[in-house]
Amino acid sequence: MILVTGATGNIGAELVRALAESGQQVRAMSRAGRPEGLPAGVRAVAGDLDRPDTVRDALDGVRGLFLMPGYGGQRQILADARAAGVTRVVLLSGRSAGTGARDNAVAGYLIDAEEAVRESGLTWTSLRCTSFMSNALQLADQIRKGDAVRVPFPDAYTADIDPYDIARVAARALLPDGPTGALELTGPEALLPADRVRVLGEVLDRDLQAVGLTPEEARTELEARMPKPYVDAFFSFFVDGTLDESVILPTVQEITGRAPRTFTEWARAHADAF
Repeated sequence: MILVTGATGNIGAELVRALAESGQQVRAMSRAGRPEGLPAGVRAVAGDLDRPDTVRDALDGVRGLFLMPGYGGQRQILADARAAGVTRVVLLSGRSAGTGARDNAVAGYLIDAEEAVRESGLTWTSLRCTSFMSNALQLADQIRKGDAVRVPFPDAYTADIDPYDIARVAARALLPDGPTGALELTGPEALLPADRVRVLGEVLDRDLQAVGLTPEEARTELEARMPKPYVDAFFSFFVDGTLDESVILPTVQEITGRAPRTFTEWARAHADAF
């Protein structure tokens, strides 16, 4: 049995499907615990990663755990998992965990999460991913309203990865002979925000035009939807250059046996969201 936390998110939902398709028994955990949309045979369970007591019962009979980072109950959940007989944990992480910058809000919580799984006594794998292709869904409202699409950090190349590919690697890592340690996962191409807007326009048959925000404009818009320390973290990565997300690595293909999906493939699969 495998317990997938964050099972209704972009990555968790893909992982639940991948595991079910491979014949694994799966428990899909979300805060609401709703079964709608889950593959046949997958059991929905409710749990809150900030409240370990709500997760404890779901660990019964579980051998593998997919864990989301950044929640207050993580160390207790890992201790409960070990006591319940769980042997493997796969953690969703990010490439900024490798910077060691604990004073960076994003890198800091990922570093803490990785430290917790390393100290858990379980066989562990950390998936250090680049930015997700699904972040482009944040542009959907703008695209519905017109052809001008405002984008922050217009000069930042990133090798974004499809959550589908993260899930395929996670599914492999949850097997008894799966890869362990810190794995750096990237997409197959480094693109600018304008490149992604162009691809979306081609897929949607629209003449979309990217409008790059100035640093001041980007900060104002980002601080309207997230805490300032996280905005500072993204400025550190994409303006100050403390994290190079343009690097392309072969890890996905080495582990899954197939090349990671391109942004064009992702956009075609999710065109109806725009």
